[in-house]
Amino acid sequence: MIKGRVRLSSAKVTAFAPANIALCKYWGKRNTELNLPVTSSLSISMGRLGTETTLSLNENRDVFYLNGVQTDQDSVFSKRTTEYLDLFRPDNSFFSVDTKNNIPTAAGLASSASGFAALAGVLNRLFKMELDKKELSVLARLGSGSACRSVYDGFVEWHAGARDDGMDSYAESLKAAWPELRIGIMTVSEKQKPKGSREAMAQTVKTSFFYRNWPDRVIHDLTAIKEAINGRNFELLGETSESNALAMHAAMIESSPAIFYWLPETIRIFHRVWELRQKLVPVYFTIDAGPNVKLLFLQGIENRIIKEFPDLQIVKPFESENV
Repeated sequence: MIKGRVRLSSAKVTAFAPANIALCKYWGKRNTELNLPVTSSLSISMGRLGTETTLSLNENRDVFYLNGVQTDQDSVFSKRTTEYLDLFRPDNSFFSVDTKNNIPTAAGLASSASGFAALAGVLNRLFKMELDKKELSVLARLGSGSACRSVYDGFVEWHAGARDDGMDSYAESLKAAWPELRIGIMTVSEKQKPKGSREAMAQTVKTSFFYRNWPDRVIHDLTAIKEAINGRNFELLGETSESNALAMHAAMIESSPAIFYWLPETIRIFHRVWELRQKLVPVYFTIDAGPNVKLLFLQGIENRIIKEFPDLQIVKPFESENV
């Protein structure tokens, strides 16, 4: 179906997609082949942090570059990219893919989300498919579930859907801005995490008793986060996002064998955030499947947060140049 819609172009095309941080997490699939989630989720995009991908046709074989280095055909990056390109590949054709991440790769900072969203974007342009955002979101999801959210800027909701073919499982923008909102990235480690999200997700669903409560938790948290966004209620946004992240990790830790991504510095950051809140400094954290922590705070305390966390990388998701 996909191949039947394409029109070939000989051009070299480039697209950028932002990373995204889930405030209400995506964890668990009802269909692994189509990356259909058990629950809906909600994220915020990361402005200029993400992936730029350049794509062109190649004569003899596929060639992949990641951050300026040609990758081995047997690498995880090359294999996942090849599997995705095969959905679009005309007979007897090959690709050259040049991917540049300005965030660490496979370290729990959503590089696969921005990577596959960017790849979907360049394929859309190369083959002149003229897909709208919703259609592009569906195709990006086939590469990485959370990639469907990286098609957009700002707050994004991914609807889980119910259809077996996945055509009702897509992301859409919430059309809400919060210019004062800040995200601070604390990069604890840039190393590739020991267990990929796909494997960890499947193990959690299969073995964790805590996961049985996860769908109900998501329904509650999605409602609370959307209420917080609509009412600019930062305390509700922060509390819900932080507890949702900890609930996801609790389910991972309780799975068998336990999945534990945190490093000692990760836990020290948690405690520092909690100590600041005891001093009435309104800062919260969220964390995806990895050791790196993201802080949530508002513009008014930016200088205080920088003082407490000098290595913080600050993202302004709604700065005019990012949207």
